Amino acid sequence: MNSNTLIRIGRFLYGFSFVAVGLHQIIIKDFRPEILPPFSAWAHAYKIFPILTGVVLVIAGISISLFSAKNVCLFLGFLFLGLIVTCHLPYILFISPDKLTNIVTWFAAGEALAYSGGAFVMAGSFSGTPIPLGRIFFALLIVLFGCSHFVFPVDVSAMVPKFLGAPMFWTYFVGAALIACGTAIIFNILTELSAWLLACMLLLFFLFFH
Repeated sequence: MNSNTLIRIGRFLYGFSFVAVGLHQIIIKDFRPEILPPFSAWAHAYKIFPILTGVVLVIAGISISLFSAKNVCLFLGFLFLGLIVTCHLPYILFISPDKLTNIVTWFAAGEALAYSGGAFVMAGSFSGTPIPLGRIFFALLIVLFGCSHFVFPVDVSAMVPKFLGAPMFWTYFVGAALIACGTAIIFNILTELSAWLLACMLLLFFLFFH
């Protein structure tokens, strides 16, 4: 499979994820936590805002999946980055009751950062010129997920399929693998191999857990 085919598959799957997120937000008529945290509260008070945002995400996802949409990717990259700075971080640092004591409070912000990073990676794929911040933003979430395996091993091990056995082993093994892959991608060490291994892991997670 050549690189152009992989890029097209990546764009399709990335765009499809926005279609799914947008549709879910339209159905529940509220913002998903990775899109907008409880802050700002006024935006959650009116159903029209999450619905319109969901429609925008669906259109953006279709554009990325089926058309050349570099500008759409750049728009999404800066949009999510802006939401992190203006909404997610203020909520975590000043409003969330957990403050900095609970790693879970960072997951929504981490997912938003991964969306931003993925958008920049996709934007770079159209011109053939990578945007380094894209891979770094995405990989930070992977490292965060890996750390969660060691912080909450009992909770994570409960998600391991019974037929695999040894749930604690898989919890720590996968956590270490996520941290290793994420760190390698951040520091641009064996990036292609790390990305392949990470892609295989995430695909297996999707098939087994989602």
